[in-house]
Amino acid sequence: MDRRRFLTYMGTGTAAIVAATSGLEAFVPKASAQTANHLMDGQPKGGRGKPLTAPFKEINRSWENELLLPKGYNYNIIASYGDVINSKGEKFGDAADLTVYFPIDSLEGGNNSEEGLIWVNHEFPEPDNYMQILGINSNTYNKKDLAKYPAFLKMQKEAVGGSVIHVKKEKGKWTLVQDDKYNRRVDGTTPIHLTGPAAGSSAVKGAKVVEGSLGNCSGGLTLWNTALSCEENTEYGDDYGWPNFTDEHYGWVMEVNPFDSNAPVRKHTALGRFAHENAAMGQTKDGRVVVYMGDDSRGECFYKFVSKKKFNPNNREANFSLLEDGTLYVADLGKQTWIALDYNTNTKLQNYEKDGKKFFTSQADVLTYAREAAAAVGGTKLDRPEDVEIHPIDGSVFLSLTNNSNHGNFHGQIYRFVPANGDHASETFTFEVFIAGGQQSGITCPDNLHFDSKGNLWVVEDFSATEDNQYAQYKNCGVFMVPTDGKNYGEPFQFASGPQGCEVTGPWLTPDERTLFVDVQHPSTWNQHPGQKFGRSCLVAIQGGAFK
Repeated sequence: MDRRRFLTYMGTGTAAIVAATSGLEAFVPKASAQTANHLMDGQPKGGRGKPLTAPFKEINRSWENELLLPKGYNYNIIASYGDVINSKGEKFGDAADLTVYFPIDSLEGGNNSEEGLIWVNHEFPEPDNYMQILGINSNTYNKKDLAKYPAFLKMQKEAVGGSVIHVKKEKGKWTLVQDDKYNRRVDGTTPIHLTGPAAGSSAVKGAKVVEGSLGNCSGGLTLWNTALSCEENTEYGDDYGWPNFTDEHYGWVMEVNPFDSNAPVRKHTALGRFAHENAAMGQTKDGRVVVYMGDDSRGECFYKFVSKKKFNPNNREANFSLLEDGTLYVADLGKQTWIALDYNTNTKLQNYEKDGKKFFTSQADVLTYAREAAAAVGGTKLDRPEDVEIHPIDGSVFLSLTNNSNHGNFHGQIYRFVPANGDHASETFTFEVFIAGGQQSGITCPDNLHFDSKGNLWVVEDFSATEDNQYAQYKNCGVFMVPTDGKNYGEPFQFASGPQGCEVTGPWLTPDERTLFVDVQHPSTWNQHPGQKFGRSCLVAIQGGAFK
């Protein structure tokens, strides 16, 4: 078999993954992936459905320091780190990651694909770059002395969190609209409200409002048109030397209403605290919402949250409290079951001891230390569970496992989960390996995922190649389209290659699927900062070719 048709392992069993080349007629609307309710619609066909064809010719791996696309496609940069976004002088943050596009008329049920709001995550600061800007000698700097450098600390805190920006397509080019009504920053200093069982508890040191959002990796879109932004790093005090840092105030899922700059930004403790990569929302058969989440660390778990109350499609504001009350579950892949992390009903949580004494005393403790809780009840340890997305047609759930070098899994895989009875509320499931990374598939270290309306899966990679390490043959990180049905099921088809040193992150399509937004994160020297040699993270719009 060639690299596109192969067998791969799945735990202690095996799974056949059939792959053959295809692409995407995609970008031609079939149904709105943006507004799909993500209910299960029958069992996945697993390659037995309608064949899909590719409107673009696959590009090759490259070391070139450029964002490379197939012939007929082009890109333009919308916003880069440091760009001013409003009259207050607030600036677009660093390390752009997630993008979520909201049509400007989406609250009225519209799907404007040429004007809208975009929420962009800013994952982490780049201290070495800021030292160059401020003229700080990196050879003498010690992060323990950060308090002596207030401008440096301020620059770091302003670089993280996320941005709401108004964007518009004019004369074929996407631009940033200077707009004080919508454009704003959530950064490392913004007051953010805690909701749910842990708010105000001793587990979070009594806090009901915390300072800022940090480590914003990926996230998702709610059914009521708000953005979910996921905090992946909870240890900035240790990592960057930030003073007066409380770890328990970070590592949550944050909700932002892009249409109302006065609406409080909230972190929902009911969804648990861990290294959140993203949050994919769907519905149960009885109308409640489900949120799937991965914990992006080696040997960590896969989670879902199911709300107590039902989604109200006719009253947007009635849904604003849905993520404040519900049940958090962790996956046991061996038994193919979801285990409720509920202190009141789970005796393993009630009896769990650490250092000779009971560790959990309340649901607030369970949620704040969700990793400990998952381990206590037997959650399956996985290889860096990163992005998870729900198929817009059949409702199956795709989870990218990026890698785990601790036990030799350098290339990762993508799992596909099917809830029992086609219901996201079900406590049982089946699963398979949809695609395995490495030479046979030609893709490595899958990270962010995004579906188009035909059910093609868009995959970006997260690895760092040198000319002599295990990723050398893969060169720069790429963007791939992978059909999830038809005879071309499971074949990665390379659409883009990022500049040197970067990850291409946060793929998101406009409703008409004629524009693909992506972020170029931490490029080495591409898109250089004015007066400096280092590259700037940025938001990019890709158009052209068969997107129309």
